[in-house]
Amino acid sequence: MTKEIIFAGFGGQGVILAGKILCIAAMKEDKYVSHIPSYGAEMRGGTANCSVIISDIPVGSPIVTTPDVLVAMNLPSLKKYENEVVSGGIIIVDSALIAEKVQRDDVTTYYVPATKMANDEGFSTLANMILMGKLMRVCENIGFDGTEETIKKVVPAKKANLIDVNLKALKTGYDFE
Repeated sequence: MTKEIIFAGFGGQGVILAGKILCIAAMKEDKYVSHIPSYGAEMRGGTANCSVIISDIPVGSPIVTTPDVLVAMNLPSLKKYENEVVSGGIIIVDSALIAEKVQRDDVTTYYVPATKMANDEGFSTLANMILMGKLMRVCENIGFDGTEETIKKVVPAKKANLIDVNLKALKTGYDFE
């Protein structure tokens, strides 16, 4: 099993962090991983993304050219990567921010109003975690196990009060139908 994933959105939405957490959690499940963040001027509101590979075998190249999964948190990201996803792949869309529908019929698309859900639940900055929860639910061999421990390690000690809310956001996405 090898999954190639692109998380994409505006700088500040947490796409880089989501990819990092996913990789660390996968390592805890004895998977091989690669994580390439892309940020720079994007941190000021432009498009940011990260490429993640999770595999049962060593990763030969960290470059993701044809992702199995796209998690799109804004319209420019959906437009940029929609046609790159392999036939039979998965696209997860934050439908609270993206009104357009995926134009392809050879991929499985999940519309998750993650930003609205995060606002409604009182954790407005955690739409990324809601989408990651959905990703874990719909992607074979990408487990939920190890994520709690990973979040506890990734969240800085001075923000320890955010651990439970991150876990709640992840579970909210995982449980979303």
